[in-house]
Amino acid sequence: MVVMGVATFVSGQTTQPLTFDQAIQISLTQNPEIKAAAYEEEVAVKERKATYGLRLPQANITGAYVYMGDDMSIDMNGLKTPVNGILGGLPEGLLPPAVLQQAAALMSKDWAMKLQDRSLGTVAANITIPLYTGGKINAANNAAKIRIDQAQEKGSQTRNALISELTERYFGLALALQVIEVRKQVVDGMHHHLSDAIALEKNGIIAKGERLYAEVHAAEAEREYLAAQKTAATLASALNNTLNVSDSASYSPVSDMFVLDQIEPVDYFKQCAAEQNPLLKQVNLAKQLAQENIRLTRADFAPQVALMGIASLYNYQVSPIIPKWAVGAGVSFKIFDGLNREYKFSAARSKKLQVDAFDNQARNDMMTLIDKLYNEMITYSEQMPSIDASFRFAEEYLRIKEAAFKEGAAPSSDVVDARLNLAKIRIERLQAAYYYDLMLARLLEAAGISDAFADYAKRSTARPVRFEETHE
Repeated sequence: MVVMGVATFVSGQTTQPLTFDQAIQISLTQNPEIKAAAYEEEVAVKERKATYGLRLPQANITGAYVYMGDDMSIDMNGLKTPVNGILGGLPEGLLPPAVLQQAAALMSKDWAMKLQDRSLGTVAANITIPLYTGGKINAANNAAKIRIDQAQEKGSQTRNALISELTERYFGLALALQVIEVRKQVVDGMHHHLSDAIALEKNGIIAKGERLYAEVHAAEAEREYLAAQKTAATLASALNNTLNVSDSASYSPVSDMFVLDQIEPVDYFKQCAAEQNPLLKQVNLAKQLAQENIRLTRADFAPQVALMGIASLYNYQVSPIIPKWAVGAGVSFKIFDGLNREYKFSAARSKKLQVDAFDNQARNDMMTLIDKLYNEMITYSEQMPSIDASFRFAEEYLRIKEAAFKEGAAPSSDVVDARLNLAKIRIERLQAAYYYDLMLARLLEAAGISDAFADYAKRSTARPVRFEETHE
């Protein structure tokens, strides 16, 4: 476990222990990018439901009020003259007097018939049921389903990227805090050496220059110690940002960096990527979406058939000769639209070819990336035995030089250099473990299995790497 007291070197405030599993849980529940991805999926699901409505009848209620310039009427006054001529040409006595009187009364009236008052209003219900759209509705529904899958894969991609970012910042802070401790040990060692140098100078065993050399490097060790604290403070802020917690919160990573003695071959991660990488899945979904877009644009060349119905719900001064309801079927077929359909269809086919080409490139790039990450990870793992050997030598070399210096048989510079070299190797060892973990996280992200990172850390072959380890 990472030493808990180390974190106090950052700000002096009380810190909370935080395991890597806890950090993942906090990030996945509080990080804004995860929340945004969840909302994007929610949008896609609701848009899918909206698209399904294209299959259902469309019902509307419409209302209108109209005021026309004149009443709608039929004027038959022009027929009076020929009718009078016909009646006047009949033989006298052919028609009874009563009929002649009625005819005369009729001829005196206005022969204009009003069909519709100039002022009218109506409220009607309209229903339209699509029967055939050339496949446009099916294509739209299929595209909506694909967009849901795309949103889900984008969410997985965001989750995987977040785990890689968390690995970088969590173990980055763990590394920085342990570097602080290494630097503190150097400072303590330099002060102890300086104290010895002062005593030896007073006894005339070493020259003044030896003591000054120790003073200079003691001051330099203190500067590096303070610089390490500032680096840790920056990384602590970065971790808080990933966790989406207040900057006033202070966490101390307690999960160890680790190096695996054994891991699956690179082909395993390539196979995982081919099956589970969210980016490659999104590219495949983009190919499907492009195919649906071709179907959608092809539907513009087909006729559109629909059933229609209308019923009057309320009338104001509407002529009774107008029917209260009507049903029918309609067909719409576009003959020419300025080549708009042709160019859209051609563009959709070109888009499909573009996505196909991108799919091939994306898969090749992903396999190359996995090779790169895997090789870098293995390189850091292979460095550990050499670093451990150097570590053992540096510890023993420092012990020898300190003993020789106290006997006046070695110069101050030998002790300083030996101590700095030991600190350098300590930090190199921590950095190798850090970059191993970082490359592993990025490798798992490329393979689409970032959630497995915590499981790798718990494997029996995972060897923890800590700053306080010594080699005898």
